[in-house]
Amino acid sequence: MDAVHLVHFIFGILGNATALFLFLSPMVTFRRIIQSRSTEDFSGVPYNMTMLNCLLSAWYGLPFISPNNILVSTINGTGAVIEVIYVIIFLIFAPPKLRAKMFGLLMLVISIFSTVVIVSLLALHGQSRKLFCGLAATIFSICMYASPLSIMRLVIKTKSVEYMPFLLSLFVFLCGTSWFIYGLLGRDPFIAVPNGCGTFLGALQLILYAIYRNNKGNEIGANDGVIDLSVELEQTKHSNSNGSINSKDMEKSNNQIHQKIVNQV
Repeated sequence: MDAVHLVHFIFGILGNATALFLFLSPMVTFRRIIQSRSTEDFSGVPYNMTMLNCLLSAWYGLPFISPNNILVSTINGTGAVIEVIYVIIFLIFAPPKLRAKMFGLLMLVISIFSTVVIVSLLALHGQSRKLFCGLAATIFSICMYASPLSIMRLVIKTKSVEYMPFLLSLFVFLCGTSWFIYGLLGRDPFIAVPNGCGTFLGALQLILYAIYRNNKGNEIGANDGVIDLSVELEQTKHSNSNGSINSKDMEKSNNQIHQKIVNQV
């Protein structure tokens, strides 16, 4: 094994390690969802898009599709299983309207992957099969990396990183960088291009985190005014501790505050 192939293999191992941490980093988020029995303002889109990316990338890395990319298949196969678990948990605790949307998105993910598999097996061979599967994996890898853009918008709007976990942003950057270098060394644009985009977007998320990590981030403009949600929450808690409102009032108040956030996003 020459030096280039050795370095290529090493970055493949690093890509596997960082990708595994990337797939496991939302565990903190989902522990919060399970404990609160609510998806709050977390988005289910990134987990569906990550699952699709894992399925397509795992398929692309198989030897009869793309030789010498088995490391791509191993980690993405593992990631697909992990993301399926996340999506199921999200569907369980999401409110009805959001659950319906996320279920529809899940069906779309399954349909796209099934179509790619059937077409590549029955209609294509050799280089054309690799090209088709590689393009599909590239397109949806970019979609996966771009899916947190809505959360980045929320961060800028609220000046809070509460709904953009640091570990997720960090490992998006590390994972993208490792696979970007792996793709360059292997001269595989279907790996290098989407992960180069991931490196860039991951860096943007880290920059946003550095800017807003110390902010309270509870002030959101509404109807030409500014609503301090933290004050409303504290007032609700204080009133409840003095026995002046009951649990139903507390829940109603929290729902109103939550709705204000949703309306602004």
